[in-house]
Amino acid sequence: MSGRSMPPLAAVRVFEAAARHLSFTRAGEELGMSQAAVSYQIKLIEERVGLKLFLRRPRGLVLTEAGERLRPVLTEAFDMIAAGFGQIMADDNALLHLSVVPTFSAAWLAPRIGFFQMQHPKIGVRMDSTREIVDFRRDAVDIAIRAGRGPWPGLVQHRLFATGFTPILSPKLLERLGPLKDPADLLEAPLLDPHDLWWPLWFAAAGVSGFDATQRPFSDMGDQHVVARAAIAGHGVAILTPVFHEEALRDGRLVQPFELVADEEHFYWLCYAEPRRNVPKIRAFREWLLAEMTASPSPMTGFGARPEGAA
Repeated sequence: MSGRSMPPLAAVRVFEAAARHLSFTRAGEELGMSQAAVSYQIKLIEERVGLKLFLRRPRGLVLTEAGERLRPVLTEAFDMIAAGFGQIMADDNALLHLSVVPTFSAAWLAPRIGFFQMQHPKIGVRMDSTREIVDFRRDAVDIAIRAGRGPWPGLVQHRLFATGFTPILSPKLLERLGPLKDPADLLEAPLLDPHDLWWPLWFAAAGVSGFDATQRPFSDMGDQHVVARAAIAGHGVAILTPVFHEEALRDGRLVQPFELVADEEHFYWLCYAEPRRNVPKIRAFREWLLAEMTASPSPMTGFGARPEGAA
């Protein structure tokens, strides 16, 4: 043999275990193989090197001189390989990379992520707030929080809650407008981002006709948490997902004038690649997030702790 020519690695691994235990039976137990399979692999490697590696004695196996020379070399090699894999696995589990849609990141996850890190102090967190849909096969991302209908092939998907929406405004604006007794009263109110597709959907669900966004000045503030800040300042009525603004609703900075929360059958989802479902840091975050959802004081319409499935 020359260069890297060597017996099959599987047979080498079997020899190392048998040489360490001086027992085909115990080597088989370690490797999940039958004694006959271990014996076959030893025969294969002996034929390949052209030397006997074991001698069978009345009291059990003993190594030949050649076997004695190979054993420590191979044990050290396998120990180094195991240490190498252990190190990269430890390094990988030291940092959890999240890709999160901006509103979920700012309004829901950011105020709570510290609790996850308190429970798992050895796991660092990198959170990217982005609308980009990551490709788990290409991007170095462990978990994504996505919004949409799903499903996405190849991913495990846990449905979190519906992207419900309803008009929300500040108490001082409500005082200026006067009582809002009927959804149609909003047709005369200043609306933030009136060209948002949620406005006509909500008015239709409320049975209100006559809304025409083209008659209003165009504005697009982007993400929901930015629009919410404008609403708190009293600049207009926003169309928002109440779950994301529960604190402002609870402390009175915002008010929800109507109970109706419409939706378009879109949900927020916890997603990760199916082959990595049992990676410790992914499992830890999944279990923490789903527990947080269950414990939340707000109703999570459409919440489901079970995965929707993976392709």
